[in-house]
Amino acid sequence: QVQLVESGGGLVQAGGSLRLSCVASERTFSTYIMGWFRQAPGKEREFVASISRNGVSTYYTDSVKGRFTISRDNAKNTVYLQMNSLKPEDTAVYYCASRRGLFAGPTRQSEYDYWGQGTQVTVSS
Repeated sequence: QVQLVESGGGLVQAGGSLRLSCVASERTFSTYIMGWFRQAPGKEREFVASISRNGVSTYYTDSVKGRFTISRDNAKNTVYLQMNSLKPEDTAVYYCASRRGLFAGPTRQSEYDYWGQGTQVTVSS
């Protein structure tokens, strides 16, 4: 059982930045593809970004391209989401998740095996 714990959320003004972190309990963290998802009030949870096991390949939903950066540090069992130029529409609970596989690109959420509890990000206008 992999435990994922997110941190770094908070309240920020539009145009500001936040860095989310997700620490995994699993010592084989480097064997998992990692993803970030978010769920805004009244909306379904959606894909934000994902990263391959070695960190070389990254994928983003169109609405965050050029503003968000996903990265990972396998030595620290941690995946990050650097969020710049935040907009009010980025307001959501952000979740990290992990899965096995070879291709790290967007896929069904059901393919992710483990999920964190989420961290709230609120962007004021």
